Amino acid sequence: MNQDEVMALKLDASLPATSGPRQTLSVGETRYTLLGTAHVSAESADDVRALLATGAFDAVAIELCDARHQSMTNPDALNDQDLFQIFKQGKAGMVAASLALGAFQQRIAEQSGIQPGAEMRAAVEEAATRELPLLLVDRDVGITLKRIYRNVPWWQRFSLFSGLVGSVLSRQDVSKEEIEKLKEGDILEATFSEFATESETLYTPLIRERDRYMALRLAQDAPPGRYRHVLVVLGAGHLKGTGEHLSAPLPETPATEVAELEATPPPSKLWKILPWAITALVITGFAIGFSRDNQLGWQLIIEWFLINGILSGGATIIALAHPGTVIATFFAAPLTSLNPTIGAGFVAAGVELYLRKPKVRDFSNLRRDVTQWRGWWKNRVSRTLLVFLLATIGSAVGTWVAGFRIAGALFGGAA
Repeated sequence: MNQDEVMALKLDASLPATSGPRQTLSVGETRYTLLGTAHVSAESADDVRALLATGAFDAVAIELCDARHQSMTNPDALNDQDLFQIFKQGKAGMVAASLALGAFQQRIAEQSGIQPGAEMRAAVEEAATRELPLLLVDRDVGITLKRIYRNVPWWQRFSLFSGLVGSVLSRQDVSKEEIEKLKEGDILEATFSEFATESETLYTPLIRERDRYMALRLAQDAPPGRYRHVLVVLGAGHLKGTGEHLSAPLPETPATEVAELEATPPPSKLWKILPWAITALVITGFAIGFSRDNQLGWQLIIEWFLINGILSGGATIIALAHPGTVIATFFAAPLTSLNPTIGAGFVAAGVELYLRKPKVRDFSNLRRDVTQWRGWWKNRVSRTLLVFLLATIGSAVGTWVAGFRIAGALFGGAA
C-alpha cells in the first residue's frame, strides 16, 4: 500500500459513517470520495448532507447530466420548448420515453413516500448553499438511449423499447422488486435491468460506458490539482467501475474519449438505403402493373393508398386525434411513404398541433397527467406525441403490407 492509499484511508476514516458504500481515492494532489447511494433512500440523502456538513469538500460531482439536472431543478422546462421543432428534429420518441420514465418515477414516489434521486437533489441544494462548484458528470440520457438502440441487434430493438414504454405505463403499482432494483441504479437501469444482466450489448452502453464516462468527466472537470477534495455522488452500482477507472491512469486529453462516448453510432448503410429502395420498388411495381394492364396499375395504386391511409389514419384514431388530423394522415401517409425525407407522423403531429394547440394548463399538468393511462389521451401535449408515434408506426406497417400486396399481385397470380 503506497503513501497516497494510506492517506486516503485515513481521510476516509475521519469522515462520518454512511449507510451506503464509500471509497476515497488520492490522485495527485486531489482526493475523490465516491459515495455509493441508493436512488430510493432517505438515508442516502442524509449521507450526502452529513458529509458536506463536515466542510471537508471544495467541490461536488453528481451522477446527473444537464438534461436530468434541468428536469430536477426546472420541471416545467418542457413548457419553453417548441413542440413542432421536437417533431422536426426527430426527438418525439425520446421525449415520450422521458415522460414515461418520469411517470414511473412519480408512482414510486407516491408508493414509497420517497422521491427517487433525493440524494442528488440534496447534493444540488447543499452545493448551492455552501457555494461549492457542482459538476454534472453523467452522460446525457438521450445519448445513452441512442447508443443502446444502436448497440442491440435490430431484431431486438422493437421489443426492447416497447417493453420499456409498456413496463412504465401498464402497471399502476410498482412492485417491491422494482423498488429494490432502484437501490442499485437509476430509473433507466431499473427498467432495463432484466435485459442488461443477460445482454452484453445492452450492459456496455448502460453501465460500463457510463462508468468510464464519469471517470473521464472527473478527470476533465476536476483534474488532479484543481480541487483539494471532491465528493462524487453516484449510484452504488457505479461505484466499483468508476473507482477503478479513476484510480487507473487516464488519458492526458480526456475530451477526445469523452467525445467518442458521446457520439451516436451512425445507422448502417442498409438502413439509409432501404427506404429509397422500397420507394423504387413500389414505383417500379406501379410501372410494371401499368405495362401489363391499365386496370392492374390503377388497382395497385388504389390499394397502396387505401392500405397506407387506413392503417396510418386509423392509428391516429387510437390516439383520439382530431378528425381533421385523421383525414390529413389518411391522405398524407401514402405519399410520405414514397418520400423518405418526410414521415406521416410529422404531418399528423403538425396538423394536430394546428387544430388543437396545447394550452398553458396542458404543459403545467403534463407530468402529473402522464402518470395515468388516460392522462396520455387527456393532455394535448402527450396526445400529440401519441399521434406522432402511432401515425409513424401505422405508416410503416402500411408500407410493408401494401408492398407485399403489390408483389403478390404482380408475381403471385393474386390479381
